[in-house]
Amino acid sequence: MKVLIIGAAGMIGRKLSERLAVQDGIESVSLHDVVTPVAPPSSIPFTVETSDLGEAGAIERVLAGRPDVIFHLAAVLSGEAESDFEKGYRVNLENTRALFEAIRLAGDGYRPRVVFTSTIAVFGKPFPPQIPDDFLSAPLTSYGTAKAMAELMLSDYSRRGYLDGLAIRLPTICVRPGRPNKAASGFYSNIIREPLNGEEAVLPVPESIRHWFASPRSAVNFLLKAATLDSSVLGDRRNLNMPGLSCTVGEQIAALRKVAGDSVAARIRRKPDEAILKIVEGWPENFDTQRANALGFHAETTFDEIVKIHIEDELGGTFVP
Repeated sequence: MKVLIIGAAGMIGRKLSERLAVQDGIESVSLHDVVTPVAPPSSIPFTVETSDLGEAGAIERVLAGRPDVIFHLAAVLSGEAESDFEKGYRVNLENTRALFEAIRLAGDGYRPRVVFTSTIAVFGKPFPPQIPDDFLSAPLTSYGTAKAMAELMLSDYSRRGYLDGLAIRLPTICVRPGRPNKAASGFYSNIIREPLNGEEAVLPVPESIRHWFASPRSAVNFLLKAATLDSSVLGDRRNLNMPGLSCTVGEQIAALRKVAGDSVAARIRRKPDEAILKIVEGWPENFDTQRANALGFHAETTFDEIVKIHIEDELGGTFVP
């Protein structure tokens, strides 16, 4: 199997690359991003392409090897897409359409599996107690709107036989390693990651805010499962809510305190931010993922697990008490 990862320099892209490097049945892996991705050590051939996917010839270059599976992870995240309208739509929608068109025009029966990372932000209030896959898509952010339109394109290009697509609506991935990013949801990771590193973290919303989470480990598992899933079981419903865990910010903090202690949880400083609160208040809180569960997708069931996974995978099993 030949694999292409678009958005390979991001956190999920890096973790996916590392898993593919030791995965059976992989013939080659191509990595693409606007920032130069790092190929992990592997006996499998890795190639790297650094460019903006919207540049002339960029898509044709990444498709030249005719990959069997394309993981489309590239995106301008929620906060930046809201503040930079043009950039958000160019990257999240126009580049995605250009990719799908290049696949269609490749001809000669080329029909790769395209795994597109979508988002729970394709939904907007008012919500039912649990949101099913077919709930009305009415996003309240530019990020969610572009992703919703890309989902529709993916389904239509799949229906027409140009590609074999599957969009997985990821929960907010937590705890993200590294430094804070421009996502409005970034504080969900910050309030766990920084305290475990001995640093202060800012909480911009009330502890009553509820959200939907899964770990980076689960996100990679979702992608690998989606790459090999028999698409005949999907029919024309190509967009899936991924499993996750619904909990409040207060429950996150309680899990951190339980796993790491009071002194770690005390490093969280409350500083309300109305702009961030306005964005996250419009996001969904809980999902019905029976369909994904039946297809073999699984995630954590407690936030304690998510905290422990971060300590194990990113901190070598230790933290600053």
